[in-house]
Amino acid sequence: MISLLIAIIAIAIWQWPKPEAPLLSSNNVMPAMENLPDNFFDTQVNPVLTQRCVVCHACYDAPCQLKMSSPEGIARGANKEKVYEGTRLTAAQPNRMFLDAHNVDAWRQRGFFDVLESKEKPNASPTQSSVLAQMLLLKKQHPLPNTAHLGDGFDISLNRQNQCPTIDEMGEYIADQPLGGMPYALPALSDSEHTTLIQWLNHGAPLPSPKVLSQELNEKVSDLEAWLNGDSNKMQLSARYIYEHLFTSHLYFEDISEKGKTPQFFNLVRSRTPPGQALDIIATRRPFDDPEVERVYYRLQPVHSTIVSKTHQAYAINKTLMDKWQSWFVEADFSVETLPSYKPQVAANPLTAFTLLPVESRYRFMLERAQNTIMGYIKGPVCRGQVALNVINDRFWVFFVDPDIAASEKVNAFYASQKENLHLPAENDSSALAVNWVKYAKRQGDYMRARTTFLNSEFENGEHLNMSSIWDGDGNNTNASLTVFRHFDNATVAKGMIGKPTKTAWVIDYALLERIHYLLVAGFDVYGNYGHQLMTRLYMDFLRMEGESNFLNLLPPTTRHELLNAWYQNASPELTDYLEGDINSFEQPSGIAFETDTPQQELYQLLSQYLAKVQPKASNYNKRLLSPEQFEVLKRLDSLPAQQATLMPETTMIVIQDDKNPDNIDVFTALRNSAHYNVNSLFEEEENREPSKDSITLVHGLLGSYPDAFWYINASEITSSIEKLKSIKSEADYKALLDDVGMRRTNPNFWAFSDKLMQWSSERYPIEGGLLDYNRLEDR
Repeated sequence: MISLLIAIIAIAIWQWPKPEAPLLSSNNVMPAMENLPDNFFDTQVNPVLTQRCVVCHACYDAPCQLKMSSPEGIARGANKEKVYEGTRLTAAQPNRMFLDAHNVDAWRQRGFFDVLESKEKPNASPTQSSVLAQMLLLKKQHPLPNTAHLGDGFDISLNRQNQCPTIDEMGEYIADQPLGGMPYALPALSDSEHTTLIQWLNHGAPLPSPKVLSQELNEKVSDLEAWLNGDSNKMQLSARYIYEHLFTSHLYFEDISEKGKTPQFFNLVRSRTPPGQALDIIATRRPFDDPEVERVYYRLQPVHSTIVSKTHQAYAINKTLMDKWQSWFVEADFSVETLPSYKPQVAANPLTAFTLLPVESRYRFMLERAQNTIMGYIKGPVCRGQVALNVINDRFWVFFVDPDIAASEKVNAFYASQKENLHLPAENDSSALAVNWVKYAKRQGDYMRARTTFLNSEFENGEHLNMSSIWDGDGNNTNASLTVFRHFDNATVAKGMIGKPTKTAWVIDYALLERIHYLLVAGFDVYGNYGHQLMTRLYMDFLRMEGESNFLNLLPPTTRHELLNAWYQNASPELTDYLEGDINSFEQPSGIAFETDTPQQELYQLLSQYLAKVQPKASNYNKRLLSPEQFEVLKRLDSLPAQQATLMPETTMIVIQDDKNPDNIDVFTALRNSAHYNVNSLFEEEENREPSKDSITLVHGLLGSYPDAFWYINASEITSSIEKLKSIKSEADYKALLDDVGMRRTNPNFWAFSDKLMQWSSERYPIEGGLLDYNRLEDR
């Protein structure tokens, strides 16, 4: 009986409502301000949010989907669901800003909750009903420990489990995570910054309306929209093609942009409404999905969000470009009797959907801004993409087949004959089954066998496969060669042949360039399920090998096989059979006469000479800050031994300041090239690593969106710092080096340093630059 009584009492105690953990108060930390000025958000609040919050809260990898890069994103709030969830069995609901919903109520229906003042707590003070206010107050009460390293209480791992408390869960969060205030795992805001945000929140966090465009900009928008929305079938098909290739880009009007200033950017969107009417955006998962309207209109949507580097693809619209568009799409000799279907089997395959558009027009459109085209699969539908990026080497060069070859009647006839073999995984929905992969693998094998037969028959005796087969940029286009840098789960594309000769290189023709775009940009759904993402990754293996094969075909036949063995060490027997059979059975001699016993290096030298006129000019370092001798010492990073290179992180940004004038700085980026035996394995990247061949590539300026580490040194310290780096042999040595040269995320001066760097960046890159992201900053 006593036991029963004890059990009843225990159950009653367990079911008794637990007292809520107390929330934090802003009393005595905020000077009174009766009314906020009308421009308070723009002049006071937004600079703080931009410099302290957006650097972690932007794009799909924003913790808790809280995007603070726009007033609309702040009002939208947070969501507990993860966007990057590689194990989900069915596709998730897309939640793209400015596309999938357009007001707070619509976002609430999609599972987002307030981080500003909550309507669910009408009797609470503004700061006690705001998640954002509570996070700021928590940081104020529990600042970052005054240590070099964060300690075990912080999780900054890439796949950390983010805590996303609602205001009702905030008390428990505060009790359990006293060091979890914002900015997380970074120094607190200054007193004045904290006060500014609390004042704003205490006044109900008023948000501004979108800016009104100038008359001059409106006229430019009207002109471009009128051109894109011509009534003829020819123009409708052309505009559809342009949209499906530029929907991730930020368009701007170059001829009215003020030099040295960031211009107004625009997204190209599909709308149900014609120019002159309010936008009614058609929000489909993919840009080629059925719009379910009789007529699609292509419109410009102003970008009012803070520009962040990881999603920014600046695309200049100017008279020269428009004249080329006119010649490629309006004046070109072709006709369109019937517009193509939006059925997935047609629309997902550009070689089917746009068969009526001349191949030369399509190819030249992509080549004109080839950096932007390739950049799309790095900055387009994803912010981080290890699944897509562990399919490429850490650094490689890219060249392109000359358009005259790509547009020849024989080549076009070959493409037309291969439509069935060139289907892409995107024709399936975003909840695809990975077993469909077998079908696509067979088709790709059939295509490569047919392609080899075609090459062997058409390019006998090497008469076509020579240096003239490579696009020379028409003598003035600096997109003719590119360097792709991979930084584990993110990457960067730069113009020119940067750094020492690369292990591998690609030569891309029209069909390959088009399929890369439709596989990884137009056809990739970041909200897709495991099967969709897996098929995308596996198919990209084939496209990479196709690009490498095109490059190898310029070399002597024996060298092709030797290089393949070197590029694909420890490859599976199945892959070896594929490489030797389906993809690389082209045995015709090269049309290039090689004179050395190192043909690959000789070919690189020949390409460098051939493309010399269109290689970007080297970026000039600040000669008033660095002496020639100091610059030469810094350049030795390019020859850093593998033992030291391996200890370096993926991306190190080196900020050098004048000894006498700290405001005078210059910036370099050291990029680690992580070597691999092969990059064909999906799940065994570490097992395929070859650290003994790791290296560093040094570039002047900022390259990359996600810094892993910062150096902050005086110009007079360059020599000693590089000498210390050359002597490190262990993780402990590296940490000791950072004690001397590093600006760690725990440094109390971190935000002042960040402001100086971002100011330098905005002055140097007013158009193509953007805020860096600090989610990858290491704690070493």
